[in-house]
Amino acid sequence: MNLKVKNLKRVDQYLNSETLFSKKWFRSYAYIVVGTFIMSLGYVYFINPYKIVPGGVYGISIMIHHLIGSPIGVTALFFNIPITLLGIKVLGPKFGIKTVVGFVLSAIYIDVLNYLSKGTPLVQNDPLLSSIFGGALIGLGVGLFFKSKATAGGSDVVSMIIAKYSRLPLGQLMMIVDSSIVVVSLIAFRDWRIPLYSWIVIFITGKMIDFVYEGVSYDKMVYIISGKNHEICDYIVGVLNRSATIIPATGYYTNNNKEMVYTVLNRRELTILLEQIREIDPMAFVSITNASLIVGEGFKSIHELNES
Repeated sequence: MNLKVKNLKRVDQYLNSETLFSKKWFRSYAYIVVGTFIMSLGYVYFINPYKIVPGGVYGISIMIHHLIGSPIGVTALFFNIPITLLGIKVLGPKFGIKTVVGFVLSAIYIDVLNYLSKGTPLVQNDPLLSSIFGGALIGLGVGLFFKSKATAGGSDVVSMIIAKYSRLPLGQLMMIVDSSIVVVSLIAFRDWRIPLYSWIVIFITGKMIDFVYEGVSYDKMVYIISGKNHEICDYIVGVLNRSATIIPATGYYTNNNKEMVYTVLNRRELTILLEQIREIDPMAFVSITNASLIVGEGFKSIHELNES
């Protein structure tokens, strides 16, 4: 069995690992049911009434809806089914039943809500505010959908297929595909405001997906280069009760051997440490970066990561 087939089997097992009717299974499908409903609220009450086209299958469906009057959900379903079948054929069985359940539910939610709302926006005469809150709701919904370990389908699958044959980065291709759809909306509606609002929605949606999927992290990765590294490590371990790692390093310009301290702290601990470093070695070099996820002792455990 070649490596590609093994990898596809691992992915399929990962996406379909929940035991039927187990707690994990119910949680996954709850994410899908709630997530697709929230996403549909964003499209129906904030995005569609202003003809905003934030890329993807639903962006295309909104555009077609305003041009010929077709139902948004049914149109999206019309695109999603063959795209998903093509994705399974080209990329292997990595999508699973949850992806299908997700886009079928979305189609139902969107068309029912659109019928009830009669295309009237929740916020009248304010496309900018609608773009902001619509993007936030869509991102929240898609983020919950991703937490169920389902893939988004639609234009994401198209990007993955192109990536397979072109070897271009997937993230870059997804941006190109969505931006191309936004540009088409300019041609279709001949209104510069529509693509501008659409890019606002795309940006906010992406940020909200990250927020939901990764959570809010107050943890910081800290790198310290000082002549008094051991005193600093004693403070980190003895007072802050955090671990510290000393990493050998070489200065490129001076070619001198040095030591670099690496540690992970929360914001409060970082403030205390910086004050202490100022007293121990005011000339110390400190680099601080955000840590989106820390797994290990003193932070989130592997068990908690799998349960989230």
